Amino acid sequence: MTQIVDFMKRNYKVILLITALSAVLWSFIPTKKTEDPEKDKLLLELLTYVLEKGHFNPVEINDSFSKEVYNKYITGIDPTKRFFLASDIKEFDQYEQVIDDMIKTKDLSFFYLTNSRLLKRIEESKSIYKTLLAKPFDFSTEESIDTDYDKQSYAKNDKDLKERWRKQLKLSLLSSITDKQKLEQNKKEKDPNYKEKKFEEIEKEARESSLKSLNEYFDFIEKELDSNDWYSIFINSIVEQFDPHTFYFSPEEKDKFDISMSGKFEGIGARLQKKDNTVEVSELISGGPAWRAKELEAGDVILKVAQGKEEALDIAGMRLDDVVKKIKGPKGTEVRLTVKKVDGSIAVISIIRDEVETEETFAKSSIVVKDGTKFGVIYLPKFYISFDNKDNRDAFKDVAIEIERLKEQNVQGIIMDLRGNGGGSLETVVNMTGLFIEQGPVVQVKSSDRKKDILSDKDPSVQWTGPLVVMVDNFSASASEIFAAAIQDYKRGIIIGSKHTYGKGTVQNIIDLNQFVRSNSFGDLGALKTTTQKFYRINGGSTQREGVLSDIVMPDRFAYLDMGERDEKNALAWDKIDAADYTPIFSGFESVIANSNKRITENDYFKLIDENAKWIFERKDDNTYDLNIDKFKEKMNLIDAKLKKFKTLSEYKNNLTFKSLPHETELFKTDNLLKEKRLRWHEELEKDIYVDEALNVLNDLDKIGLQSVVYNKNKKGKLEKIDN
Repeated sequence: MTQIVDFMKRNYKVILLITALSAVLWSFIPTKKTEDPEKDKLLLELLTYVLEKGHFNPVEINDSFSKEVYNKYITGIDPTKRFFLASDIKEFDQYEQVIDDMIKTKDLSFFYLTNSRLLKRIEESKSIYKTLLAKPFDFSTEESIDTDYDKQSYAKNDKDLKERWRKQLKLSLLSSITDKQKLEQNKKEKDPNYKEKKFEEIEKEARESSLKSLNEYFDFIEKELDSNDWYSIFINSIVEQFDPHTFYFSPEEKDKFDISMSGKFEGIGARLQKKDNTVEVSELISGGPAWRAKELEAGDVILKVAQGKEEALDIAGMRLDDVVKKIKGPKGTEVRLTVKKVDGSIAVISIIRDEVETEETFAKSSIVVKDGTKFGVIYLPKFYISFDNKDNRDAFKDVAIEIERLKEQNVQGIIMDLRGNGGGSLETVVNMTGLFIEQGPVVQVKSSDRKKDILSDKDPSVQWTGPLVVMVDNFSASASEIFAAAIQDYKRGIIIGSKHTYGKGTVQNIIDLNQFVRSNSFGDLGALKTTTQKFYRINGGSTQREGVLSDIVMPDRFAYLDMGERDEKNALAWDKIDAADYTPIFSGFESVIANSNKRITENDYFKLIDENAKWIFERKDDNTYDLNIDKFKEKMNLIDAKLKKFKTLSEYKNNLTFKSLPHETELFKTDNLLKEKRLRWHEELEKDIYVDEALNVLNDLDKIGLQSVVYNKNKKGKLEKIDN
């Protein structure tokens, strides 16, 4: 999900990467691969060697490690427990605490056993779902299903497994039937002469649709996946025990990374992540087709994928890459996504694939007048840089240009909007911090040898000396957290947003595995992304797990959910080192923060956002569904009624007008696409309650003026603050 460079290496061609939990939807032609046990053994040996020698905090490969690998792998290949039987698991259990020994001896018998058994069970499942879908389901019976598969046991026998499939299919059909019935009702309301379909007809259509989707899914497994694909799951079950950001790239995945670095690709312009055995939208790429369509959003869970007008394919249990392959496609073609929204509602979203340009990953700015005072907003989606050509654009130079342009417009304060910014170049964030402070330390870094480096801004000039607010959210990560932490530690500005940022305080390096083999007859071995360093803020605290705590916390929909690195099981721990030698710049923020907190507490929209967040939190463990159609509808109606209350949140208007700067308005004369993008951005800002409050904070800062901190040296020669 996060992207950051390894600034200690000189191979800058592999700077920004899409992690194991994130993939851009591009187009490429999958190729079939052949099984090669000797290559598998070599790959396992290389990975363990590199991890033990190069990882920041290598873990011991022992019985405990073995158990974690075992559980992650078995869950990864059968997440909904609809393939393996309890007898299979009992047979596999003998390997639970010996995988560590098998890794050391390059014994892959556990993988081959589980893989062959899985393929056997998958083949057997075909007859199960085909038999079940051959006749109507009885939706009048009183029964329910629990979809918390982690807590479920495996099926005891074939009969038990068939019953599990029956309930899962019934739930899927209920969802489809109720959706189709609503569609029929809408048609009837629009046209009184429309003849609604009978229940029996709708039920049959739902079964036929489900059958087609499952046939496509199993055909996809048979034709597009091979041993190497399954082996990658096994390998990553091993390497991810070191930390969540360590991941093996197969040659194909490495190729996709290289394509992403070219600047353009064809797809829907969304990044996905695997979370709790579901596929979730983690980010929309500005300017892309999904972004333009305004329907898909971060946090949506993808349930089904359809090609154009074809029947939708249920993607439950699919690997992330498999889902990507289904959603990808050439420019001009349609993909329809059935998604579960963050609020629990179900929606079908149609998107026309297009060429996605990375232009919208660059910094952009806008001006706005609030209470008679002009302010500037700079949005930065990532800390980008080109190491191959220093003359190319990078975030530091672009933000510096935007600041100068805003100064020409006589703005009295600036918002740096880092919401959703997953990170980027360390060099860039150090330089960018220097735009707002005089020379001094910005971040501390420790490598695996535990040596500490202090990275500093060495330029004494300051680009912007006025009021500054930094906006963050749960998805502001890595370099974003370095910037926010430095601004906070220097007391240069106020951090406003979610309770805390993502909490990724580590840096990864991509290591080409081919360099370790002198004579390679196996072809491309891929690459390993592994954690090699850890960040610390200048006050000595790590950003790892904890992130940066906002000075002003604004309610959001995720306020009561565990988000970010702290929610990752194998994430490296938080710790603290000695503080760097730095001097805070300003003081007197207390009254501004207090005023903002008072406004937030009294604001009805923020109250409703908080209520929505509590409701989402209450429903997060609601995994039980009635399979009686009347009770199922009753529950869905209650959810719909609740959603109507929160609908007003999307209708919020802050009554502000955001405008592009003169240089862009000139470009609009010849660039309609750029004009459309900026108009869309301004529309979003005008509906953004968070930006509205950030501007209130800037306004307060402008009114009270920035108060410099005054210091004297004590008897020991250390600086002590003097209240002024």
